[in-house]
Amino acid sequence: MLEAVRFGLALEFASPELKADKEVVLRATIIYGEALKYASSKLQADKETVLVSMTQDLSSLQFASEELMADKDFLLEAVKQNEEALVYVSSELKADRGFMREAVKQNGHALKHA
Repeated sequence: MLEAVRFGLALEFASPELKADKEVVLRATIIYGEALKYASSKLQADKETVLVSMTQDLSSLQFASEELMADKDFLLEAVKQNEEALVYVSSELKADRGFMREAVKQNGHALKHA
């Protein structure tokens, strides 16, 4: 399966056990970030897995768990990697002055999303 997920979307057809295997999912998301869509819910809530997937394809953030997308520390790390991560942040957090101040400290380009 590790070889098959080099094509990213092969993860869609993997067994539930493999969709929960971090090594398999990381390999798939390195190639095709949106493969996160097919990962187990546990890995969709895993910071490292989601950061790896968003490095390859920012839109994979839409498949991150709700809990992770509410985690300010995680989101600040995501913004540090790519200010466009703020596109996927809730409007409540974008309205949070403290959060946005920290986001801009992490990445000055984040200001355009405030």
